[in-house]
Amino acid sequence: MLLAQCGDRAAIEQLLRTVQPALTRYVRAIVGPRYVEDVTQEVMVTIYRRIESLIHPDLLRPWMYRVASRIAFRYLRKERRWPDHLRDDAALTELTAADIQEIGSDIDRLLEDQRVTTASRAVLALHFKEGLTLPEVAAVLDIPVGTVKSRLAYGLATLRRHYATGETS
Repeated sequence: MLLAQCGDRAAIEQLLRTVQPALTRYVRAIVGPRYVEDVTQEVMVTIYRRIESLIHPDLLRPWMYRVASRIAFRYLRKERRWPDHLRDDAALTELTAADIQEIGSDIDRLLEDQRVTTASRAVLALHFKEGLTLPEVAAVLDIPVGTVKSRLAYGLATLRRHYATGETS
């Protein structure tokens, strides 16, 4: 990391190769499979250009997810692929242990479900796929922890409601 920040090309390339799979998974959860390559490429270029500005190298992971979040959400707004009624999530009840077990094995399929808002998909992907804690997710997305909990609960409730009735896609 420090070599990359000092401009060592080999270190930067190694770092980008290391983080790219996780960033691609995360970006896919937000923008979908059709645009994932373009958005991920923009994320990688931004990280390359701004890596030296990262003051605390141990915060690379949350920092790169924040960069990816901002670029992906900006892309969705620019392309008008994020309907107005999906921009804000209402607060719902807290998660139960059953919810977490229920979503664990099917997270990839669930993240592609368009009934879940983009904001909730971002939280679900960071928490369940990338293993970030709720405070870390809040820091990455630059939102309060309460909002993270609401989006997580909303996403799970939406999925639970649709899958409980036997609906698919």
